[in-house]
Amino acid sequence: MLTKATIQLVRSLDTRKGRKRESCFVAEGPRLVGELLGHFRCRALMATADWLAANDDTSFAAGQGRGMDNRLKDTKIEPLTQAELERVSLQQTPNQVLAIFEIPDDKMPEPQSLKGLHIALDEVQDPGNLGTIIRLADWFGVEHIWCSQTTADVWNPKVVQASMGGLARVRVHYINLPSFLGQLPASMNVYGTSLDGQSLWAQELSGDAVVVMGNEGNGVSPEVAAICSHNLFIPNYPPGRATTESLNVAMATGIVLSEFRRRVM
Repeated sequence: MLTKATIQLVRSLDTRKGRKRESCFVAEGPRLVGELLGHFRCRALMATADWLAANDDTSFAAGQGRGMDNRLKDTKIEPLTQAELERVSLQQTPNQVLAIFEIPDDKMPEPQSLKGLHIALDEVQDPGNLGTIIRLADWFGVEHIWCSQTTADVWNPKVVQASMGGLARVRVHYINLPSFLGQLPASMNVYGTSLDGQSLWAQELSGDAVVVMGNEGNGVSPEVAAICSHNLFIPNYPPGRATTESLNVAMATGIVLSEFRRRVM
């Protein structure tokens, strides 16, 4: 039975303050919840009878649900009608299941030990952009995203939904970005993105690199730009043609990651 306390708990997780207090976040929908089960501890799960039947709910209490292994062994499972799900959901169109997951401790690697391709986000504030960038990182095999403290909260429901399960494999860290970049080993190249940069197609790219994506309106901050060893620009086509002022930061991230993976695996 859906209670007022449960509704209040889910509503509180729509705010950063509530997520910090409860140390939890919300995910909704069969595909997203299915992706995150097994990667995050599930505190509570609310679902329609159809979803529970499809996932063999009768054995959940014993932790032996079909395909679920022990992922729901200690989880409070609450069957809901579609009307009840609509009352508790944070989405405009609720879809079968809502789960409350615990936010894990952030055990970040030391900057000096980093190798491979990484993303850094400098004040990227739109939750949809952050979620899409996480999804892109997952697609292109980038395991760590390093965020300034003013970047959108990764556990915001809009970020979680837009990530499409990428959070199961991509770790997002919040750090002092200039300090972090300054501690990287000499082998790590730092690529900023700028309208004044060198063409992405012509720039030499390194397999050990951090790509810095900037704020939606202001780009990479001067403090961070000063640390970047290279600046990348995605040329429009054809050259010199009048066009939009800039690309969306998530779209630009996808293009840059694609070029890195095309040339430097």
